[in-house]
Amino acid sequence: MAVKKPIFASVLVAFLVGCASQPNTSVTSPTADLKVDVRCKARVAPEERVELEMVDTLVARNQHFAALARLQQKSQQNLEYWGRYGQLLAKTERLDQSESVFQQLFDKCGSSEANHGLGLVSIKKGKLGTAIRYLEAAVNQNPSSSQIRNDYGYALLLRGHYDLAKGHLRTALELNNGNGTARQNLAVAYLLSNDDQGLAMMQNVYHFSDDEKNYAQAIARQIRSAQ
Repeated sequence: MAVKKPIFASVLVAFLVGCASQPNTSVTSPTADLKVDVRCKARVAPEERVELEMVDTLVARNQHFAALARLQQKSQQNLEYWGRYGQLLAKTERLDQSESVFQQLFDKCGSSEANHGLGLVSIKKGKLGTAIRYLEAAVNQNPSSSQIRNDYGYALLLRGHYDLAKGHLRTALELNNGNGTARQNLAVAYLLSNDDQGLAMMQNVYHFSDDEKNYAQAIARQIRSAQ
């Protein structure tokens, strides 16, 4: 009669292997002090790029919680990873953790990702003056980023600097081939500044629809009422 071998050792090995790639900080605690393990000049490896692109696909579908969970599966040490991590924390309303991530990036690397992220968190916290300073720094560090230009332009809109916002939002729109949120934000800027010529350009060049215009008008009314 064969002696059955205990299964505890193999189960333990499997358990340890399964946990090896997990983050050091608990992702289930809302008050977790997330430590950013970043190398400021680290390149994104091909297999890491695949993971980041999968995260971007989820973000494009507005599946922000799923995208964050995907990032939490296995950490990376590059700035692109941690920039996405901080932004997704903000999009899932974990503003204090998001601010912590971006502050650590700022302290360690002083990168455009850090300034951009701190600007976004400041907008969500209603600190527009602080947001504009961070986003202006991010634009100067990375002037060809359509996302940074768009967010800076949006912050300027909220502050009432319509003409200045238009230039950055137009740049963001062109950098993104007429797509993205800059499309809506630029139309809002034209509405707020009573720029009929700009709106006509949106309709003629970028085929801005009546439905899009109606939505932009609603946003413009909200911004006016809040100022």
